[in-house]
Amino acid sequence: MEDEDIEKAVLTYLRKKGLKLTELALQEDQSRVSSDASHSRSQNVADRYFDGYSRLRSWAYNSLDSYKHELLCVLYPVFIHCFMDLVAQGYMQEARTFFHTFREDHEIMHLRDLQKLEGILSPSHLEEMELARISRQNKVKIRLCQSSYGLLQQFIHKKCLDMLGVINQINFEVTPGQPTSISDDSEAVVLVGASQDLAREINQKELHWGLLEDSVEERMEKALSDSDKTEVEGNKEGYPEEINKVKKTDGNKQGTSFSNKKKKDKAVGATGKTTRSETSMGSVAPRVKSELTGPQLPPEVELSKFEDLRNRAQLNSLALPSVSFYTFLHTRNGLNCSAISHDGSLVAGGFSDSSVKAWDMAKIGQPGRASNSQGENGSMQGMHSLASDEAKRPYSLLQGHSGPVYSVSFSPFADFLLSSSSDNTIRLWSTRLNANLVCYKGHNFPVWDAQFSPVGHYFATASHDRTARVWSIERIQPLRVMAGHLSDVDCVQWHPNCNYIVTGSSDKTVRLWDVQSGECARLFIGHRSMVLSLAISPDGRFMASGDEDGTIIMWDLSTGRSVSPIMGHNSCVWTLAFSCEGTLLASGSADCMVKLWDVTSSMKALKTDESKSGPTSRLRLLKALPTKSTPVYNLRFSRRNLLFAAGALSAGS
Repeated sequence: MEDEDIEKAVLTYLRKKGLKLTELALQEDQSRVSSDASHSRSQNVADRYFDGYSRLRSWAYNSLDSYKHELLCVLYPVFIHCFMDLVAQGYMQEARTFFHTFREDHEIMHLRDLQKLEGILSPSHLEEMELARISRQNKVKIRLCQSSYGLLQQFIHKKCLDMLGVINQINFEVTPGQPTSISDDSEAVVLVGASQDLAREINQKELHWGLLEDSVEERMEKALSDSDKTEVEGNKEGYPEEINKVKKTDGNKQGTSFSNKKKKDKAVGATGKTTRSETSMGSVAPRVKSELTGPQLPPEVELSKFEDLRNRAQLNSLALPSVSFYTFLHTRNGLNCSAISHDGSLVAGGFSDSSVKAWDMAKIGQPGRASNSQGENGSMQGMHSLASDEAKRPYSLLQGHSGPVYSVSFSPFADFLLSSSSDNTIRLWSTRLNANLVCYKGHNFPVWDAQFSPVGHYFATASHDRTARVWSIERIQPLRVMAGHLSDVDCVQWHPNCNYIVTGSSDKTVRLWDVQSGECARLFIGHRSMVLSLAISPDGRFMASGDEDGTIIMWDLSTGRSVSPIMGHNSCVWTLAFSCEGTLLASGSADCMVKLWDVTSSMKALKTDESKSGPTSRLRLLKALPTKSTPVYNLRFSRRNLLFAAGALSAGS
């Protein structure tokens, strides 16, 4: 302060004496000295972050192999906090240099986050950008064994004290025992997007994960059980009484066919019961009441479903499913999504040109109904060209959206088709009339996914506006709005009992929502990239989720814990499907592969040790089915356990 007072006094004296040149020279000298000091100070700050991170990075990479995987987990959050600290202090140029110097270390696991953080150009962006704001407000949790944590503490205090402030922004969960590989533990690093404490609080809520009471499946189990013990006169085939009434009213039209298959069906039922007792998870699942009031199924529909269940193939690790693959040709990269009906008779696709196309498999290959001959009269040819084109098309063209279509979904009995688009709307189409029935508006941004409930009548949607919504086909406004995700909700799936929906998000989390209350009932943390696909086991207890990196994680809905994290594919996992008994899981990916996984082994491992806090086992790969060059967009098991798949042949193949 004394030096500043002297300098001010000297400048005042020179101003009084009129010595302007001397005054200007002194001011320039003071400005130069101040600038040099400021530059030196900023350089010292930048050097402190550069040197500290470089020493920590070198030490982690050169540590013993047994500890290296855990210690390398520390680098990414330290890198992010160093970068944001430099930005917050106004050292933008130094921050950019630091970011680009060490960015390559983290591109494989965190490319999407790095692309977002690269857009930070001023300190104000730290508050405006959600990812940066959450990173600064919430501590990242890292799980380390006792030995790894001790080595880190020792190194920081002895050789890298400059990084102590940054390290203190990380929440370490120290566990006893030996260090684990990061690939074996999906919760080794929980990145920004959700608080682990919040997840624990949410996951303590009561959850009714069982199947619906008095479902067709439950009545079939009872009927098969009763038919093995005794054959009641008038119901000798083992059908429920109300189903037999429908059969009798159909007369000879159906009675003959059922009679001819009587002996065969009884044999299938008997053998199926033996297999079912060993493999089916649905038979031991608790029963719950539905919180949604749905329409009563017509008896004919129940009969059809019952017949499918009765003739279902029993799958396990030794009896794998047959696969029927539908390939879209000449789409010119315009196909965004696909859907397959429950029996594979209908296939639909959503396209970038805002159209939806639906194919009837029974009509594929049939000749066009109109003549393709060209007349001499040009005007006559023009009049008939539109009708001729429509007749020759092997598909039904459904037009109404004004933007790319991102999802399509058939109702349980394929009488309706849902589509969602970037135009913020969802449309309901009749597959019988090939016409649009309703346009639903409610989301404020593109709708990425729309899925019918297992009983029809209701559907759920996922959107860029970070919400999921539950709708009834009878109302144009949503019944429930589920808000809680921190980024896009990319996919949605219904629980088999229709009391819950699950959503996957770009915030790398999966949430399970109570349809009745609209509240989050479970929060699943473990993915390291956006979640793109979901599937729930037929008994309703387990869920599988797939992400952009190719990772598949199996979750126990009752506890909220991960069961079997695996690196399932080399690219995005776009679709997942459980077999009807829940013994197999099928996954489809952008790496042009369909893979079949053994779920039964993981379930047995879980039951043998319910007390473990981490993943208990891995899904066992049973078979990999490569396509020539067709990314897999959609998978679905029919009610008879035939696996349907669909995808578009890559351009240039």
